Amino acid sequence: MDDGWMSEDSGSRPDFFTRFTTKVAKVLGHAWVFSAAVIILIVWAFTGPLLGFSDTWQLVINTGTTIVTFLMVFIIQNTQNRDSAALHVKLDAVMRELRITNSKLYQAEDEGEKELEEQRRRIEQEAESD
Repeated sequence: MDDGWMSEDSGSRPDFFTRFTTKVAKVLGHAWVFSAAVIILIVWAFTGPLLGFSDTWQLVINTGTTIVTFLMVFIIQNTQNRDSAALHVKLDAVMRELRITNSKLYQAEDEGEKELEEQRRRIEQEAESD
């Protein structure tokens, strides 16, 4: 049923950062990337005795892991934000199709933890009474 409230815009394309973070997240989520990271750590550990476990040797791994961690925080947060927003859009569409009119449900992501827990309990009680 298409009543015109949602339309596909085939001409729009995600911005560069969105395309970049999506691609990076997909690539870095593969098992071979994890394996490569483990291999790098093993190679680094084996070079310790050769380099006398120097401060520079330790600084290399500390700096490398800090930079990777810092950048990954932004990539992960971006992909999670988009995923969450897409999920909200899909749930809103389902709620609209089911003709759910409870405005508190439509704005549940703006509620605090206590309010969300109260809503969850209320919905569970309603489900049990049905």
